[in-house]
Amino acid sequence: MKRYKRVLAVLAGTTMIVSSMTACGSGGDTKSTGSNSEYPELNLSMAVNGTDTQIDTQVGQKLAELVSEKSGGNITIDVFPNDTLAGGNATKGIEYVCAGSTDLAAYATSTLSAIDPLLNIATMPWTFDSYEQAAEVIATTGGEYYADELDDKGLTYLGAFHNGFRQLTNSKHAVTKPDDLKGLKIRIPGSEIYMTFWQAVGASPTAMSWSEVFTAIQQGTIDGQENGVPITDSAKMYEVQKYLTLWNYCYDADLVIANSKVWDSLDEKTQDLLKECIAEACEWGNDKIVEDEKTLIEKFKDNGMQVDELTDEQLEPFKELIKEPMNEIKAKYGKDACEAFGIDTEGVKFSN
Repeated sequence: MKRYKRVLAVLAGTTMIVSSMTACGSGGDTKSTGSNSEYPELNLSMAVNGTDTQIDTQVGQKLAELVSEKSGGNITIDVFPNDTLAGGNATKGIEYVCAGSTDLAAYATSTLSAIDPLLNIATMPWTFDSYEQAAEVIATTGGEYYADELDDKGLTYLGAFHNGFRQLTNSKHAVTKPDDLKGLKIRIPGSEIYMTFWQAVGASPTAMSWSEVFTAIQQGTIDGQENGVPITDSAKMYEVQKYLTLWNYCYDADLVIANSKVWDSLDEKTQDLLKECIAEACEWGNDKIVEDEKTLIEKFKDNGMQVDELTDEQLEPFKELIKEPMNEIKAKYGKDACEAFGIDTEGVKFSN
């Protein structure tokens, strides 16, 4: 495995850390006139893609609270949900961070893959068996990999929190075996990994803007969607979907990043404070995702959804169907990427 350019000290001793601070031209007033003179007066903007109720926004707001409290009010963070700084466009939002128009950001790796496809590696199906395993890997070799890839883009990686495991809902019938997926029209994000997976298991995948999904299901244009439990709830899918399959088929993390020039311009004490607060906010977010999912699944049942949680034995036929096509994608991503996340490479033919 290649030697990574930057292994951030913030990774050590944390369960899972993600923070994003992107270059902001302002940089804030550096006078120390607040109630805590240890820290300069500084105002930072933070972009997130989710709505007001989604985990990235909530973690951002938690981070803002912690930083304000621990800096005595000298350092403030303004959190902007829905990528409002970029007109709702996540790709532009990332570009703004890279360009220095925004100070902080938290984006899912599947979204950040717009600037580097290799950041998508951990969304490979069944990379992780549990949230605990995901947190452990990303706090070590996985986080180091993210840090190295983002460093090449002028971004500093500071930590990660769970965006969540993705599940399946549909309006036709229960899905517990591959045959149940045949012909089902499923909305997916538009990445090679998702498209390859759903084609391999026999479904009919359709890339579609998330804002169009609810209406498309109502009209019968598509039969279902795959997403994390909190997003499935916030979109009220239980109103138009009868069946939920819990199978944790794909995991995604939100990465907190900073524009490297902005980060490097901060004094060491301010950096240490931000790292501490980011770690705490991310751990808070991880715990919240786990607890919220338990509550929301019961809510789905109460609203009439049939919930099928697949066993390891039931998952095996799905895993067998995707083995060869996923091996081809693993070969494209490379040995370093796979090893960083503990991804099985048996039978993969790497070019180097």
